[in-house]
Amino acid sequence: MEGSANLFEIKTGSERLKLPQYLVILISTVLFSAWMISENGIVAGIGLMTIPFVLFYLTLLFRKPIVGLYSSIGLGFFLLGLPRYVPGLSTIGMAMDAILVLTYIALISNKFYEKVDWKPANRDVTLLAAIWFGYAVLQVVNPEAHSMEAWLAGMRGIALYMMLIIPLVLILINSTKKLDYFLYLWGTLSIFASLKGIMQITIGVDRWEQAWLDNGGAVTHILFGKLRVFSFFTDAANFGANQAYSALVATIIGNAEKDWRKKIFYFTVALLGFYGLLASGTRGAISVPLAGFMAYFILKKNKLVMISGFILLTVVFVFFKFTTIGQANPQISRMRSAFDPNDPSLQVRFENQKKLSTYLASRPFGGGIGLGGVKAKRYLPNAFLSQVPTDSWFVLIWAEQGIVGLLLHLFILFYVLIKSSYLIVFRIRDPILKMKMAALASGMFGIIVASYGNEILGTMPTSLLIYTSMALMLNAKSLDISPSEPLKSIQIQSNIVLK
Repeated sequence: MEGSANLFEIKTGSERLKLPQYLVILISTVLFSAWMISENGIVAGIGLMTIPFVLFYLTLLFRKPIVGLYSSIGLGFFLLGLPRYVPGLSTIGMAMDAILVLTYIALISNKFYEKVDWKPANRDVTLLAAIWFGYAVLQVVNPEAHSMEAWLAGMRGIALYMMLIIPLVLILINSTKKLDYFLYLWGTLSIFASLKGIMQITIGVDRWEQAWLDNGGAVTHILFGKLRVFSFFTDAANFGANQAYSALVATIIGNAEKDWRKKIFYFTVALLGFYGLLASGTRGAISVPLAGFMAYFILKKNKLVMISGFILLTVVFVFFKFTTIGQANPQISRMRSAFDPNDPSLQVRFENQKKLSTYLASRPFGGGIGLGGVKAKRYLPNAFLSQVPTDSWFVLIWAEQGIVGLLLHLFILFYVLIKSSYLIVFRIRDPILKMKMAALASGMFGIIVASYGNEILGTMPTSLLIYTSMALMLNAKSLDISPSEPLKSIQIQSNIVLK
């Protein structure tokens, strides 16, 4: 056939290398790589080796923009722990910004010859995220804020990622299959986090982690000669709370699933997650499963389950509050101190809050984003706020954005919880989806409660999971079964799952 290619005349890769232009490119690449390694060492060599993987990732991202959303969540698990291994990596957070921005570019590029359908993102949760982001932007003109660098560093975790992630979730996670992919990704990363924690207990920390402990980390992570496990997270508090969060969500979903393979996966996540909670020695994280399961029992609307659940929670409370069983175990002993109202660290927190109350009485918009707590010493070492530990996420919001910002923040969180609870109880028809949404809502409530004791809610990866959950819960109706589907089979499934 005229014009068809002759297979015997097609040049292979090795044949192309004989051509001068390809040979010049190859030699130039080798010489450039050798020069870069000789000038900048092994780091440059590793960087050059990653180029093909980066190109492959970008190709995949621009073909399937949802890859960007999933990879940003995955990156959130490892991002803040990387500086232990690469000192001086101060701009590491920019990687998250880059992935999210590239995902939007990929989304627009993917629909280059047709209009991008932004309608799924036109929801109340997007408006709430925009209002919160707008308030954070206005903090630039806060008369108490004296550091643009601090504002830029703090604003991203507090408001920017929320504003970027929620519309992406609404647009890209538009089916139950994609919802499941998100849950599998979350569960798999949680398993890796727990396994890394187990390695720290059984094998010991690696030399980079030991250097981090020697440079100050041991003050809070070696208690009575025992390591508080932190895995590849920023610290033990973040690790313990996130593992409790993952375990709570996985337990509820695993209980609802009928496929035995899915059950095994979710119960593995739950078992390892609860182990990670104990190994972290994080006292405040115990409130994640306690408050979360309480919320779940209420959402179930089943009197027998509700009564049984509250009895179980009461037994757990009595175990920690009124007994000394297992006191020889350092993890149980530390958890038990969270139930002591006279605990010295709790009293110190109350004293710090009194100091902040006096300072913030005349500052309804706070002292400026990024300037609350001891972390602010790098920006304003002599400022009042940088001398007072905030310890709590909500105290941090109060200190940086004032009572106005705190009330706005609480309104957004509880608006999402209340509306999603209404949808779960009265509107969602698919029983499996109902349980998945109930798991996300219960987990979010648990994190909110635990965030009073630690700065959890706004720390990666928990913050990314919360923002994703907020969008999913308020978009649950679009993931629900078709209204035209017969109700009889649905009711049968519902009786199986809910009773």
